[in-house]
Amino acid sequence: MDFKNAILEGIPNTLPTAKNFDSAVNHAPKRKDILSSEEKKLALRNALRYFDKKHHEELLPEFRHELETYGRIYMYRLRPDYEMYARPISEYPGKCEQAKGIMLMIQNNLDPKVAQHPHELITYGGNGAVFQNWAQYRLVMKYLAEMTGEQTLVMNSGHPLGLFPSHKDAPRVVVTNGMMIPNYSKQDDWERFNALGVTQYGQMTAGSYMYIGPQGIVHGTTITVLNALRKIARTSTSPDGTGIKKGNLGEGSLFVTSGLGGMSGAQPKAGNIAGCITVCAEVNPKAVETRHSQGWVDEVVEDLDLLVQKVTEAKAAGKTISFAYLGNVVEVWEKFDEENVQIDLGSDQTSLHNPWAGGYYPVGLSLEEANEMMSKDPERFKEKVRESLRRQTDAINCHTKKGTYFFDYGNAFLLEASRAGAKIYRDGKGNFVSGTSAGEEKDFAYPSYVQDIMGPMCFDLGFGPFRWVCASGKEEDLERTDAIAREMLKKLKQEAPDEIQQQMQDNIKWIEGARANKLVVGSQARILYADAQGRIEIAKAFNKAIEKGEIGIVILGRDHHDVSGTDSPYRETSNIYDGSRFTADMAIQNVIGDSFRGATWVSIHNGGGVGWGEVINGGFGMVLEGNKESERRLNAMLFWDVNNGIARRSWARNEGAIFAIKRAMETEPRLKVTLPNMVDDSLLDT
Repeated sequence: MDFKNAILEGIPNTLPTAKNFDSAVNHAPKRKDILSSEEKKLALRNALRYFDKKHHEELLPEFRHELETYGRIYMYRLRPDYEMYARPISEYPGKCEQAKGIMLMIQNNLDPKVAQHPHELITYGGNGAVFQNWAQYRLVMKYLAEMTGEQTLVMNSGHPLGLFPSHKDAPRVVVTNGMMIPNYSKQDDWERFNALGVTQYGQMTAGSYMYIGPQGIVHGTTITVLNALRKIARTSTSPDGTGIKKGNLGEGSLFVTSGLGGMSGAQPKAGNIAGCITVCAEVNPKAVETRHSQGWVDEVVEDLDLLVQKVTEAKAAGKTISFAYLGNVVEVWEKFDEENVQIDLGSDQTSLHNPWAGGYYPVGLSLEEANEMMSKDPERFKEKVRESLRRQTDAINCHTKKGTYFFDYGNAFLLEASRAGAKIYRDGKGNFVSGTSAGEEKDFAYPSYVQDIMGPMCFDLGFGPFRWVCASGKEEDLERTDAIAREMLKKLKQEAPDEIQQQMQDNIKWIEGARANKLVVGSQARILYADAQGRIEIAKAFNKAIEKGEIGIVILGRDHHDVSGTDSPYRETSNIYDGSRFTADMAIQNVIGDSFRGATWVSIHNGGGVGWGEVINGGFGMVLEGNKESERRLNAMLFWDVNNGIARRSWARNEGAIFAIKRAMETEPRLKVTLPNMVDDSLLDT
């Protein structure tokens, strides 16, 4: 059966033969055995409802085996035989180009070169799923192939509720993931309800079909590391070890972190682009092999003494190089402290939003031992994780006393370390203490990178991730869009105010080096940071080029990690200080507003980045077809998508956001935003 007919088949009337478990593929760890006997029966009933009754007797033992062996029912038998990757949009069956574009993005998310656990439909982060099972994938692709321009597909946590009548300006797909009643949004709630097959963790861009491989996080990490290096260069009183002794930002500086998975794998590549030395620890040999084979990390080292030697030599030579240490990062922090290796920047990007199910591997256990313990003795595994976090924090504290700048990279490190009883707070005298010793008015010893770097330097000013995918699949289309974006940024920079000159220059430099850095994995995609004006002008230029036949259809999107898409008190909105950072109005308003202003699809998720129950985040996708309708939609939607967040940040009294929203009101007379009045602190003090 050819590809188009396989898509149109959906769930086949004749079951495909059962598939052998492919041990060569990177698989998700076994999930916690959390269901009661009656709940397991319910999970099986839920899975079998996708199939005609005549198949139930054959599928039941198979699904029971999956539930008992892996903790989930993935329906491996239904995994398609065709190769999974983003094909040119013309190769998809369908009645409208917008639906075909969504099919392309779904397959890109599940491409084995892109996805972390492709056979479990998990794109990144250990549990960031596109769908819960392969039956859902088949149904969704069939629905999209049948969809007209006056229908909308409703997606409930991976399950396609169905195609509903709508109209041409409505979103073609509306996605929700993990939207729980608040009292049922704890970690074990996710384990239980996901095992039942009634909800899923969509991460950020996994369950919203907008992941473009690690390129997205490479750019964000590059911007973060560059600005962190600028920060330590500004505050340093000694040139030694800061990377500025020869006048080149990053030269001789050492960045230590961990994780080489779907998101964290971008760190060594970003370090190379920023011009520093990077050491990234990872316990999974397959993840190390993948990133090394892709050229995202330069060297793999398995011996700590050899690592110390290589890093010392690189620092002395002012070399730009990245090392993957195959082992636990706790050992690196402790060894570098023992050997007095100066670390300039430090962070962590293990999936600590998911600490008990493979997101964080404790020191002292092999990968195999940890995987076995987390499923067979979860309580003991939890204590091992907590012990490891306390030990890691102690080692980090030793380095920061020597001048290391450490920041939480939005993976819930500070939060989980605090819950583990680590000395992650400072008391009134500046001593490192645990939460129980810190008193009521306690602050973490280290900032979130959003608080210190991305919030004031980017998000408050409206700068965030702007992504596009060339739906033709042609390299020359991506090259042409790179050139269009570069020229547009240069033009906008000439008229930009001083407050955003650095942001403009960083992104011009990024787009100029994008091809040379070989950032494409999967679809022909690109990312840069831009404000509302930049996004609109670049998108309009793309749309005009499509109209002229210079390039094919372009799919726009962004990471949810942006100005206004996400309410996350420990990450995206951690620099909101008016007490509203624990509210989620902005993310909900963002998606509602995008949906009636022209988005092709919208999504809203519980969880993502810092964890289930800790964040609400929303995203969109938009297909540009080179016509007036596309221009009308992009103008309306992109302006709202950014300025919604700037307005909220402005109301929180963030200085950069007040500047940015006033500038937006000057350019668009119909925009009327409530501005804050400042209160004299001395008045409150008296």
